[in-house]
Amino acid sequence: MTYIGGLSSCEVIFDRLQPDIRLAEIDKQMLQPGFWEDPKSKGILQERALLLDQKETLSRLEERFEELSLLLEMAQEEDDAATLAEVKRDLARLDKDVRHAELARLLSGPHDKNNAIVTIHAGAGGTEAQDWAEMLLRMYMRWCERRGFEVDMLDYMPGDEAGIKGATFLVKGPFAYGYLKSEAGVHRLVRISPFDASGRRHTSFASVFVAPEIDDTIEIDIDEKDLRIDTYRASGAGGQHVNKTSSAVRITHIPTGIVVQCQNERSQHKNKAIAMKILKARLYELEEAKRNEEKQKMHGEKKEIAWGSQIRSYVLHPYQMIKDHRSGIEVGNVNDVLDGNLDRFIEGYLQKAA
Repeated sequence: MTYIGGLSSCEVIFDRLQPDIRLAEIDKQMLQPGFWEDPKSKGILQERALLLDQKETLSRLEERFEELSLLLEMAQEEDDAATLAEVKRDLARLDKDVRHAELARLLSGPHDKNNAIVTIHAGAGGTEAQDWAEMLLRMYMRWCERRGFEVDMLDYMPGDEAGIKGATFLVKGPFAYGYLKSEAGVHRLVRISPFDASGRRHTSFASVFVAPEIDDTIEIDIDEKDLRIDTYRASGAGGQHVNKTSSAVRITHIPTGIVVQCQNERSQHKNKAIAMKILKARLYELEEAKRNEEKQKMHGEKKEIAWGSQIRSYVLHPYQMIKDHRSGIEVGNVNDVLDGNLDRFIEGYLQKAA
């Protein structure tokens, strides 16, 4: 087997057979009568385009690997230091691209390619927890900015003194849900409180919920009798309009206790439509979680990740360390992570889940 700086050809050339098998299945489906009239055909065609793109990526990586192998042999035979340095630089770039391709391969869930609806709630602890929730919101905004993803703020509830009580936002971008699903759970912060005059250390919690944006190919039946719909005046910025009308909408799904709300639109009708979209996404994710739990019970597995579980600790005092409790990954540069560099944690979660 050929190695270049520890990178083997087996690491560059992934499983080619798996995409080919699925592509053959899709091609058969496309020949079935009524395929093009079926609403699900859109999702299937998107999957086909994704698989073709993966095949093209693998071909490019393999070609670059073979070129580097040949260039390395020539440089070694001629003792060409300049060419060897060039191979080293190209190898670093190839290694990075291989990791990205592997990450894309791990995003194979049925809705990983969808946009993501993210909700952050401050935990108990008043101003401390609300400030922590806002820090998390900023972290995700910066991550989206780094990725070039678009963000629509759907709901924003400012804190009493600082921070936020909660926020819900839609992340638009390829595989937004596939990436951000790793963030669902409880996030724990340990620090010297900036709100404590005595300078004591505080522990704060905030929860993050992530669900895929539901498209037309997925049917979610909601009985109107199961809903309690309340309207109220928005608490955020919005000028005189907010003070005069009860345009904000809160929807409670009575059977599950799920509560969603939207107050960012001036129209009550628009706020209700957005709140219903969030509710459908949350209900879908709840059912998915139940199905996964049943599968784990059938296989005798202990469920490690669940709604409300603590997934990551951010320690700012007495030392600085961020640790993901699922993958075991630890990072000492806390400022870099809080500034949106989450890729190491996301990749570690996806690899462990796979």
